[in-house]
This record gives sequence, C-alpha cells and structure tokens, in this order.
Amino acid sequence: MDVNQPKQEHLLALKVMRLTKPTLFTNIPVTCEERDLPGNLFNQLMKDDPSTVKGAETLMLGEMLTLPQNFGNIFLGETFSSYISVHNDSNQVVKDILVKADLQTSSQRLNLSASSAAVAELKPDCCIDDVIHHEVKEIGTHILVCAVSYTTQTGEKMYFRKFFKFQVLKPLDVKTKFYNAETDEVFLEAQIQNITTSPMFMEKVSLEPSMMYNVAELNTVDIAGESESTFGARTYLQPMDTRQYLYCLKPKQEFAEKAGVIKGVTVIGKLDIVWKTNLGERGRLQTSQLQRMAPGYGDVRLSLETIPDTVNLEEPFDITCKITNCSERTMDLVLEMCNTNSIHWCGVSGRQLGKLHPSSSLYLALTLLSSVQGLQSVSGLRLTDTFLKRTYEYDDIAQLSCSSGVKVSI
Repeated sequence: MDVNQPKQEHLLALKVMRLTKPTLFTNIPVTCEERDLPGNLFNQLMKDDPSTVKGAETLMLGEMLTLPQNFGNIFLGETFSSYISVHNDSNQVVKDILVKADLQTSSQRLNLSASSAAVAELKPDCCIDDVIHHEVKEIGTHILVCAVSYTTQTGEKMYFRKFFKFQVLKPLDVKTKFYNAETDEVFLEAQIQNITTSPMFMEKVSLEPSMMYNVAELNTVDIAGESESTFGARTYLQPMDTRQYLYCLKPKQEFAEKAGVIKGVTVIGKLDIVWKTNLGERGRLQTSQLQRMAPGYGDVRLSLETIPDTVNLEEPFDITCKITNCSERTMDLVLEMCNTNSIHWCGVSGRQLGKLHPSSSLYLALTLLSSVQGLQSVSGLRLTDTFLKRTYEYDDIAQLSCSSGVKVSI
C-alpha cells in the first residue's frame, strides 16, 4: 500500500452529544459607589441585565438557563444519556447503514444501540438519529464506542468509528456502624456524605433487610400526632455535609426462637439511596449486602426481659432473666446468687434449674434489694454446668437508679 496515498473521506458524518439538563445562569455583579468615577453606571447595567432578579441584582441570583459548555460530571447511580446523529454529507445515496454504540467499562462491554437492524438507504442531507440511555453502575473510566458501517453507490463497503472517553465519579461516601443489642436487635447507623459540588435532595434512604429481619426506621419523630423527619421538611444535603440515618432490625418470630441460628447471622441487608440534583436529575445507589460481626455470646447467654428503671431504697423489686443455651449440647444448670455492696439477692442460692437443651431458653423471676442510693449495677449471677463443671459469671448486666423513696410535702 502506498503510504503517500491520501486517506479516503467518508460520505457520512458522526456527531455524538451528551444529553443533560441546562443549569441556572449565575450573574457576577460588578458594582461601585455612586461617588466613584463610573457613578451609577454599573448599577444601572445590572438592573438592565435580563439574567438578574429584580430588586436583588447584587445577590448573584440568576433566572435564566444556560446550556452546558462541556461534557460535565457523571456520577455513579445517575443515567447517562447521549444523542447520536449520522448525517449524509455527500450528494449520493448511501445504503445499508448500520450504527452501533457500545459502552466499554473496566469490567464489561455493553451494547446501547436501540436497534441492531441496518437502514436500507440514506439520501443526501438526511440523517439517522438515536438516543441511548444507561444507568451508570461502575466508577472509573468509561469509553463510548460509536461505529458506523455503510455501502457506497459503487458497492464499496466503508467503516469508521469514534471513541468518547469520560470518567464516572463517586457521588456519596457511605459508612455504616452496627450495634448488637442483648435482645437480638441490631441497630444500624448509616453515615451518608455528599462529596459532589452541588446540593442534593435526598428523596429516599431506606434499608432493605435480609430475610431473617424486620426493620424499623428511626429517622422520624411524632409531633402532634404526625410523623415528621428528623432532618426537617427540606431534606437537602449540602456539598461535603454528612447525615446520619438510624435503623433497628428485629429478628422475625420464626428465627427469634432459634438462638443458635440468629446468633450467627452476619448479613443484615442493603441500603437503597435515591436523590435528585440541580433541575431534578435523578440518581440511585444500592449498596452491597451489609455484614456485621456476629456477637460472641459463648455457650450460655443471659439477657434481661424486664427490669424497673427506678427502685426505692431497701424495698424488694423483681426482674425477669432469660437464659439461652447457645451451645450444641444439653446442659444441667445450677444458679448461684452473690451479693454485692449495694445489691442483695432475695432467695435461695444454689438452685437447680434442670436440663436445658441446645437452642432452648428458660425464664427466671428473681427478687433483689438495693441498700445504696444512686445508680447501681446488677451483678453477681453465676451459672454452673454440672456436666462439664464449668461456671459462667455475669456481672454488670444492667443499671438502675435507687432513690430514698421519701416524699417531702411543701
């Protein structure tokens, strides 16, 4: 092939434009004092500028829309839309035109063309238009590959393609924390930060629990019988601001009764986040399955079912304990109660509780008495498995407030 041979010009022209909404025009005020040399000239120019708000010309507020001058930013979770146009710039009819659009990411290649059928012919000054859409689900470099093939009047097959490279950025920074309660409940705190340069309207932030849990959102308060968001009526998240969402997950009844099963559950669910930016552009992100660190209860788990918040000095009060066998063997348990300096147990220590099978539970009603005022810690319970001669100690299992119980009349 002759390297000096000029490259053949194509009969078709390809144009690719990103479809995005316009932005608000921001006026840059230039003003001065009336006693300065320009006098009132700058102020009058701002008042005459159609892009300023009447009466607030110096506040840099615009009321006109401007078309984007560049490709702009694309964030993970948003929908990428593009307009593809193939125009016949020649004076002859072109046949068998096939337009193909692929999106190449770091992990896959996606076909975005609306139709895979070829157009029979394209007359001069006519065009083939197509609009493609794709919900961006990966961050990093993306390459839009547009390929055009056609046949000239002389039967020659022609082919060319163009590449359009763009970056997909991360819009949100999501951090999660788990808190395992003694009652098998799991509290999830989700910290969501807006790391873009524009405010976001947070349309929805919800938690889709795994099959073993029911979820309750703790992001609303009851005011005058109506539920209101803790973030206020306008849930805007400014750039670099962080918002904390709280959820409570409770095991479903069929799983709550199986202590050994629910103890080892690490998969909690996934967050579903929906937001809008600028003029209503919608974005959506779903996290992967969130996993917690399974709590280590040991072989025997003791939890409190009922306990009063406050008690009177030297007056007996009752609590209810739940004892669960989390091991895979049967236990024969003996209960011992040891007094502390402030809390005294009422009853017989060394009581036989009998056999407790794996994943089974039993309830104990116990009576205590506090001899010291203030915030006191309930301690001193001991469970001994007579089969293995192993003792399990439980201290600081709860706190309660003890008052004198004396009412003073004024």
